[in-house]
Amino acid sequence: MATAASASASASASPAAAFGAKTRRPGPSPSPSPASAFARPSPRASAAGRLHASLHLGGASATGSSIVSNASGIHLAAPVLAPLAVPKMTGAVGAHKNVLLFHCEEMRELAEQVVARNDDIELRSISWRTFADGFPNLFISNAHTIRGRHVAFLASFSSPSVIFEQLSIIYALPKLFISSFTLILPFFPTGTSERMEDEGDVATAFTLARILSNIPISRGGPSSLVIFDIHALQERFYFGDSVLPCFESGIPLLKSRLQELPDSDNVVCNKVREGEQRIVRIKEGDPRGRHVVIVDDLVQSGGTLIECQKVLAEHGAAKVSAYVTHGIFPNKSWEKFQPDNGESPGHGLSHFWITDSCPLTVNAVKDRQPFEILSLAGPIASALQI
Repeated sequence: MATAASASASASASPAAAFGAKTRRPGPSPSPSPASAFARPSPRASAAGRLHASLHLGGASATGSSIVSNASGIHLAAPVLAPLAVPKMTGAVGAHKNVLLFHCEEMRELAEQVVARNDDIELRSISWRTFADGFPNLFISNAHTIRGRHVAFLASFSSPSVIFEQLSIIYALPKLFISSFTLILPFFPTGTSERMEDEGDVATAFTLARILSNIPISRGGPSSLVIFDIHALQERFYFGDSVLPCFESGIPLLKSRLQELPDSDNVVCNKVREGEQRIVRIKEGDPRGRHVVIVDDLVQSGGTLIECQKVLAEHGAAKVSAYVTHGIFPNKSWEKFQPDNGESPGHGLSHFWITDSCPLTVNAVKDRQPFEILSLAGPIASALQI
């Protein structure tokens, strides 16, 4: 019969013996099972001694197990959680998108320049053919290889006759299970037809905006639409919620070019608009002895620009130049503009800068003074990485 002293001693020596648990004979210790790492607390543990453990997600900085003890002396090794792996999102700051760039035939040269500006942009091709009846017979080369890729199309709506075939491609590309789709339309051609002044007027700017608003969505969501210097900013509200218009400008190209001029500290820019009546006045500033640059978003016949040139020359401007983002020049109206040949601005323009948003115009004037082409290749390459 065990005495109280011996029982107390036994309990002190072994907690398990105090509860009448059997003791194991000496032998090799088996490897603990995964469940044995979490010891069960004693049913006699006080409320104050209950186990407490905290769980850290995605930011655990511990390099070893966290040990927590309760009143019974039982130790719990809290598991170490590795930080959650956060996937890198495409388009994040510092990330580069690999973009497949398709283009219409008119935009081939500009597309090649865009690709040359960024190694993350790859040029792809489309077969532009027609059936005997004149309707388009189109084929997207290697269409199966663009699945899951970022895709862009460089368009030119230079005339109604080429819009339908390009819309057919624009509507087809997002359905090829691509990751995202971007339409680059440097010149929005119906931008000047944005108002209804008389009953019966048709705002074709709204019509084209609605057509582009129905581009099918891709896996990444709504398509993006990049336009340079749209005629009126309120036209952004013509687009529906199924497309994301991004309005860029060619003015930074002009600013960079002006800084290269020898008289860059003597340049004044003046913004003009063409209206129903050709009335040209100098609102502010003194052009005498200055190099004046006339700035506008587009030019059609060019009559207002020529009137501005004459008025500025009469008021003593040393040089007169012009800049437009979109040189339309229907019916070869670009022929009206002559270089000053180093003489007074009454004879002509010192420079006439245009971008390559209208490739047919570029082909007509690229070797003709006073015209100089400022390429949108760089801004387009940057816009594709947004």
